[in-house]
Amino acid sequence: MSAENAAAKGNGALIVLLLIVFINIAGFGIVIPLLPFYADSFGIDAWQVTVLFSAYSVGQFVGEPVWGRISDRWGRKPVLLFTMAVVGISYALLAYAPDYWTALLLRLFAGVAGGNMGVTQAYVADITPPHQRTARLGLLGAAFGVGFMVGPAIGGLLVVEGAGLAGFRPPLLVACGLSLLAVVGIIALLKETRHAATAQGQRARLRDAMANPIIFNVLLTTLVAISAFSAMEAIFGLWTKARFGWGPHEVGLTFAMIGALSALTQAVVAGWLVRRIGEASTLALGLAISGVSLIAQVYAPNGAWLVGLIPLTVLGISITNPAIAGLISHASEPHQQGAMLGLNGALSALARIIGPLVAGVLFSAVSVDAPYVFAGLGLFPAAWIGWRINAKLAERRAAAEVW
Repeated sequence: MSAENAAAKGNGALIVLLLIVFINIAGFGIVIPLLPFYADSFGIDAWQVTVLFSAYSVGQFVGEPVWGRISDRWGRKPVLLFTMAVVGISYALLAYAPDYWTALLLRLFAGVAGGNMGVTQAYVADITPPHQRTARLGLLGAAFGVGFMVGPAIGGLLVVEGAGLAGFRPPLLVACGLSLLAVVGIIALLKETRHAATAQGQRARLRDAMANPIIFNVLLTTLVAISAFSAMEAIFGLWTKARFGWGPHEVGLTFAMIGALSALTQAVVAGWLVRRIGEASTLALGLAISGVSLIAQVYAPNGAWLVGLIPLTVLGISITNPAIAGLISHASEPHQQGAMLGLNGALSALARIIGPLVAGVLFSAVSVDAPYVFAGLGLFPAAWIGWRINAKLAERRAAAEVW
């Protein structure tokens, strides 16, 4: 096969994958902004609302490394097919959950199945030349952002306020339908990219990650940064309700705006910035920008000021995500792509357990603004860790030149 044909095939596969990711995340985006209000309908405390958020991440923490390893050995397509089907079914069951504990269990199982982002990133790495990976991973993030723009808008429009739990059934069932549509797309359009790979044990993956200074520092950055991001995300609905009297519609539309800005930033800005200053500097810059903007939001006097500050946060977060995935992809061997990206996904999930739980405790026990201060301050050490990766990259280049 000629280089041109291979490139065309890779571009076609990327377009299909981006469409599937968009459909998947649109369904996910329908649910996330409504989840605090859905949980609140059970008459529970604020910390229990954040536990419902964290349950999904507990499941992801289990699922990400498992699906990454399975996809390295058996292929990306069957893993994406199975996990998306389970996620879709979980939305339908959640629409009719009779109590909080059933909803909690369903979110846990949905998280296990939903821990497939590392597999998706590995698929992109499989079909992309190394020098284009960060830019294409940015496009993946853009598809994520567009889905997260459309989803919350749909959710905010479909929810029936004042109807209790029944009012959340229409958006949840639409989310189910979108996930199952993604399943159809995987079956009909997605080609397999990974064949006859060798499985690697959990201890071996961890040992390889710890021995690689670039991957180790990126994983540490992921843990700290995602804890901060997820704390803000989980408490956003309750925080805006307490500060500005917002409800599901305002929160849904704000998340739609966040999705649109994220898509634009990851599609245009992230790749451009990486080409000029590199992945590590982009990572550090994004984390520092996000830290400043989150703390500034605490001082917003009204909702209009908050809406004006949010784009700065989105800019920081959106240039961070593809930089992390690009650094891990470059530092990993081809047969480790799924495993290492899955390990990063597992740490992201662990962070999404820690962040919301801490946010819930701070919100209930300290003040409504405390979670935002925690999140903003937490991003500065993460930015420093990200900056240190530049030194590790320089050491790696020097060693390569010697050999």
